[in-house]
Amino acid sequence: MTEPRAPHRKTFDPAARGAMEGVRVVDLSRLVAGNVLTKVFADHGAEVVKIEPPEGDTLRAWRVGGIETSWKTICRNKKSVALDLKRPEGIATVKALAKGAAMFVESFRPGVLEAMGLAPEALLAINPALVIVRISGWGQDGPFRHKPGFGTLVEGYSGFAAVNGFEDREPVLPPMFMGDAFAGLYGAAAAMIALRHAEATGTGQVLDVSLFEPLFAVMEPQIANWRITGQRKPRTGSRSTNTAPRNAYRTKDGGWVCLSASTQGMTEKLFRSIGREDMISDPRFADNPARLRHWQELDAVIGGWIAERTLEETLAHFDAAGVTIGPIMDTAMLERDPYAIEREALIEVPDAEMPGGWLPMHGLVPRLSATPGVLARPAPRLGEHNEEILAPVLGAEELARLRGIGVVREATP
Repeated sequence: MTEPRAPHRKTFDPAARGAMEGVRVVDLSRLVAGNVLTKVFADHGAEVVKIEPPEGDTLRAWRVGGIETSWKTICRNKKSVALDLKRPEGIATVKALAKGAAMFVESFRPGVLEAMGLAPEALLAINPALVIVRISGWGQDGPFRHKPGFGTLVEGYSGFAAVNGFEDREPVLPPMFMGDAFAGLYGAAAAMIALRHAEATGTGQVLDVSLFEPLFAVMEPQIANWRITGQRKPRTGSRSTNTAPRNAYRTKDGGWVCLSASTQGMTEKLFRSIGREDMISDPRFADNPARLRHWQELDAVIGGWIAERTLEETLAHFDAAGVTIGPIMDTAMLERDPYAIEREALIEVPDAEMPGGWLPMHGLVPRLSATPGVLARPAPRLGEHNEEILAPVLGAEELARLRGIGVVREATP
């Protein structure tokens, strides 16, 4: 493997402009899915105004070593206004902001927005071109609309956990925000479609984004396969039910590699590279259906060869042979990985709270040639932009009054 290096250090530029400049997004969402959705817009220059309760978005509570790492990485480029939405003055302020916005995002349980006096009909009456994104666990209608919906529940209900893991063990839930992330990214794509329509027609609309449906959609074509075969997709660990060889293999020095030879030509190249050209004509391994039936013997040969070599030796050998293989990376490896760093998939930004004063985070995704994403500002302190956002909308006198009665929370130091 190539020599490790340090991530590129980037500084925030408040003057940076992106393709979404001039688009204001009022974001009432909490935790992950809505914040992922609005991050896509914020990273491309939209003005994302986070409306936080006086105690802050729940995402701020997910701290590591006392530092809000989830908030800092998911909520960069956004602005924060701290409002008490249990007070009628807080709701009136949200309506005032919605009047000049292009998009409104919320993630309350269905019915809560209506109870607050912020029903879509009321918002569209104020701003007919507004795109309203509603994120919930199970959707705005249907038999589960009132059920709480964290990502974990949809990761189970979607069929994902049932096929993840090993056959002789329990189903495995993902150790990251998978359901929320899919919903956020699907929601961002849907919001762009709706914005395009609003710009063309002047007509806004309501987007019903559940956590369940995006993850369920990427599980295709399992139900079609079930209808044909009558067989459930088994849990096969890192193996594939479609092609072989495909698995994770351990190296002599305790490393791990992932290998996939999903075409006949690649499989034959693999066999030749390990000195087993005879396997090309062996009936057990001659084609993909045979290899799937004899996967244990196949893995014994490949895994045995890899187990006699170090991670570096294995990668170098197969890379030279043109075989599709790669290391299974952990965070310690990724932190100094030349590929992730050279592509700026991993960068560092200034942060006084972090050890050494630098915060590693993901780079700007996706990569656009003419209108690249921007790093305009770090994730905001709670209420940091009260004055900037609210004074032009409410006026200085009204803002002072709302501060005085505690509807607008003073910014954290």
